[in-house]
Amino acid sequence: MQARRLLITVSLLIAAIWGWTLGYLHMREGTDFLERTEASLADLRSQVLGTSTPPSIVSIIAIDDQTAAANGYPLKRVILARLLEEISALKPKVVALDILLVDAGPESGDAALANSLRQVPSVIAAAGVFPKSIQSVTPDPDDPLATIPVASEMLLPNARFADAAAIGVVNVSTDQTGTPRYIPLISRGAGRVDSSFPLRVASMALGTNPAFTPAALTLGERRIPTDAGQRLPLTFYGPRGTIPTISALDVLAGKLDAKAVEGRVIVIGSTVTGGGDVFPTPFDAVLPGVEVMSTAITRLISGDAIVRDNHIRSFDAVLSVALPLLVIALLGWRRSAVAYGAIAAVALVWVSFNVIAFSYGYWFSAALPIAATLPPVLLFGAMEIWLDRQRATHFAAQSDLLQRIEAPGLGEWLARDPSFLSRPVRQEAAVVFVDLSGFTGLSEAIGPANVQTILSDFFELVDDEARAHGGAITSFMGDGAMILFGLPQPTAEDAVHATACAVALCDRLRGWLAHHPMLKDCRIGFKVGAHCGTVVASRLGTGVRQQITATGDTVNVASRLMEVAAARGAELALSAALVLAIGPSAELLLGDHLTGPVSAAIRGRAESVDVWLWQGHPL
Repeated sequence: MQARRLLITVSLLIAAIWGWTLGYLHMREGTDFLERTEASLADLRSQVLGTSTPPSIVSIIAIDDQTAAANGYPLKRVILARLLEEISALKPKVVALDILLVDAGPESGDAALANSLRQVPSVIAAAGVFPKSIQSVTPDPDDPLATIPVASEMLLPNARFADAAAIGVVNVSTDQTGTPRYIPLISRGAGRVDSSFPLRVASMALGTNPAFTPAALTLGERRIPTDAGQRLPLTFYGPRGTIPTISALDVLAGKLDAKAVEGRVIVIGSTVTGGGDVFPTPFDAVLPGVEVMSTAITRLISGDAIVRDNHIRSFDAVLSVALPLLVIALLGWRRSAVAYGAIAAVALVWVSFNVIAFSYGYWFSAALPIAATLPPVLLFGAMEIWLDRQRATHFAAQSDLLQRIEAPGLGEWLARDPSFLSRPVRQEAAVVFVDLSGFTGLSEAIGPANVQTILSDFFELVDDEARAHGGAITSFMGDGAMILFGLPQPTAEDAVHATACAVALCDRLRGWLAHHPMLKDCRIGFKVGAHCGTVVASRLGTGVRQQITATGDTVNVASRLMEVAAARGAELALSAALVLAIGPSAELLLGDHLTGPVSAAIRGRAESVDVWLWQGHPL
């Protein structure tokens, strides 16, 4: 009995210290190791509560597949200008372009777009580039901006457009799965501070300037609690299309309903398949980025954003101490059905409170109390087994039960059903992107018939190499293509096949461009990017017409590696992850034409990537 009393006392002390430590780290946002679990539990709560109808505040004008097919992609700025004019005529409250307009284009198009932006209150996008995916900051009570990370580079709109519209930063804060969890309301670059895209739009729509305190944002009469670093926690109303969405093609055709525009915030952005600007959410594995921005705008204007501020985190920290103490006290009180029933009741009350609070817009941590409670309780149970051998069978059964309810192993998780693409799944794959450089300007000069001939030849070349190496073209739009290796099932050779395909494409394209009668005297080039990792594979569409696609951070990085190749004068940029996956085959496939690795910043992504550069002829 004395030994058991000592065990209970020591266990309570350990539980208090452990819970206090986790709670302290949680208050200082130092529990990144728990955030992935918390993200999954937040998604589960969202799915349990189901979808909701957003307030009638925002409408999306989508540059979708139909618009791209009819007008090309990206849209010419003269077409963007016409799109704005059609919208402006119906008196929207604000028009927001979730499109980066960094570079100058043709004079006529730029002039028309700048003039259209001046005709209506408008906001255009900027983006920050961060060298690391996780940013460390040091709080400073004398500096309210100290908890906001500083971007290494800001991708700002062309000055011509910046003079015609307000600027907002479109960066989002995602978890390890790529799901947007927060909107940083303020972004810092070298020598400048900018509002986020959603905040800039919301403040313009409400006709008020935002005011910040260390724990909240004030927009007129609305006080919106914020998390550390002036971040807005983000939850979603539902899947793609929950916020009213209209095709830009219908707008350009004069089919826009005035009721969908008048007095509303209009957000223009891309939903093109394979465009890369998509995110997984609890309701949709491929939610377009423009709908993420629109969700944040709606939350800010309506004031219904979920709350996860210092007060919520303080309650979490208190619970991380109280809950393990209560559970251990109940176990130490008596080992009987009464005690276990009391523990079950405590767990039920906590789960019910957590879910109900989430439904009312308060995000209390679920992972933290579990992490604070489970280890001390398991330790206490194990020590009781050691002290009380007469009940060893009972405790062994409990331990076995705990092991059975843990997450299954990785091998079982990766097992695939033959019809797995009927629903989006995550799997390992290798991705190759190829794109012609300078083709847009050429297409205006040689006419549509020649353009069709060249693009047909280009598609045939890419298709030949994709088929020869076991890849599948999942997206082909004009002068660019995406090739996926890993369908219908991922294999150990996907990285090798993708690399071989990328090198073959470079060799074929180099000769094709040099000898094609319409291209050999033109300044047309190409760029190729290749990467491997986890993707979301899905089957889009219904009925007789469906399309297989893959999305996620791996796809985004592979696409952006083409920019790295072009910027560094190479034909092919391969991620270090892909080269590592190739293994001993690297020398055979890539020869002595490989240089690197170099660290490259990826546009729209906080973490830089190690990249190898390949050139088919001497640099």
